[in-house]
Amino acid sequence: MATPPLPLRRATPLLLLAVLVGALASTTRADLVITRADRRVDLTSHIVRVLASLKVENVGPDPVSQVLLSFPNIQAKNLAAIRAFGTEGKVKGPSTVLPIEVVQPSGAPPELTFFSALLPKPLEKGKILHLDVLTVFTHSLQPFPEEITQAEAQLVVYQDSAHYLSPYPVKVQTLAIRLPGGRVESYTRHPSAKLVDSELKYGSSEELPPFSYLPVIVHFENNNPFAVAKEVIREIEISHWGNVQITEYYNIAHGGARLKGEFSRIDYQSRPYVRGVSSFRNLIARLPPRAHSIYYRDEIGNISTSHLWSDSKKTHLEIEPRFPLFGGWQTTFTVGYGLPLEDFVFYSDGKRFLNITFGSPIEEILIEKLIVKVVLPEGSKDIEVSAPFPTNQSQEVKYSHLDIVGRPVVVLEKPDVIPEHNLYFQVSCQFYY
Repeated sequence: MATPPLPLRRATPLLLLAVLVGALASTTRADLVITRADRRVDLTSHIVRVLASLKVENVGPDPVSQVLLSFPNIQAKNLAAIRAFGTEGKVKGPSTVLPIEVVQPSGAPPELTFFSALLPKPLEKGKILHLDVLTVFTHSLQPFPEEITQAEAQLVVYQDSAHYLSPYPVKVQTLAIRLPGGRVESYTRHPSAKLVDSELKYGSSEELPPFSYLPVIVHFENNNPFAVAKEVIREIEISHWGNVQITEYYNIAHGGARLKGEFSRIDYQSRPYVRGVSSFRNLIARLPPRAHSIYYRDEIGNISTSHLWSDSKKTHLEIEPRFPLFGGWQTTFTVGYGLPLEDFVFYSDGKRFLNITFGSPIEEILIEKLIVKVVLPEGSKDIEVSAPFPTNQSQEVKYSHLDIVGRPVVVLEKPDVIPEHNLYFQVSCQFYY
């Protein structure tokens, strides 16, 4: 198969980057060599996940305290999360989380974005580091065509490099791309390229110079839900009476190829998986095990098409909007539920601690703007917040029944929130039940 007939504006940035990185070897240092790099790209969702497993060796005379990671700016602008795990030794053992920070090495080209993975101790001469780097990208699958009819499947384009882009020489590297199934329209042909079932492999490449780049374009079918929330407001209210009330306000759109032409409800109901293959009909929210008093409604009222499964270990809520969502369509709704106070609020050193997850419980959702509001009991003081990633923080006041001075509200805002951000955060304060 040939490379897909993309518009010139799509392919040009990759071609220019390939020309650029070929002349960058002089901007890097030769202290480190990547003896092996294996990348696995997961394209089964609209959120792209890339796991790079690196074997790094210090061949220089001096200890090295950091490993540089480089990304093209056209890719880095969509980077929602990056994590690194490392362990030293010839044999890979238990890994530790490594701090990541943005850096700008001297002489580095402005067309690339660099991150530094800081090592817990310097890597001595001749020593080996096993480094796993997980990167998560949003808006990296571009619908092509950009508009489709109700009966058409959704096709998307993904662009990357068959070579691992690194400021260090790479002795051996491989690339595997996992696809969601369905048809593959086309992919960039290289001698080592091989498509087997739903996995596209670019075989071993050897002795690559620093900043080696070989463009790859894959054009394939992906009808999985492209659930994009323009804004989500998540309110967490702590009650004096033994309850934590969660209320989540959603404004969700289908971020895939826009629907072209008219929508036929009759065609959709008669053959929904043919006359609506690119739409999504439901979303799954994984709530805490002891969630209770669960509701799902919109401006009209309660939506009875939802389904709930629960046991001692989990609570699953299937959210089904009043109408299927096609590309460009959007809907708004509210989800609410209660949680036992003793599961999420604890006492230590004279203070109460709220320990709860930050993001949305809905699977595979991208939230372009998330606002988390923690409503504390009236009279709370000495408020502190601990989050596992940077957020914009502020405070406001909310008045409820029988309040006199109002309840303090901690407000946390973060853009481009993905499932990997659904980590625990803490709010501590002093108050009395």
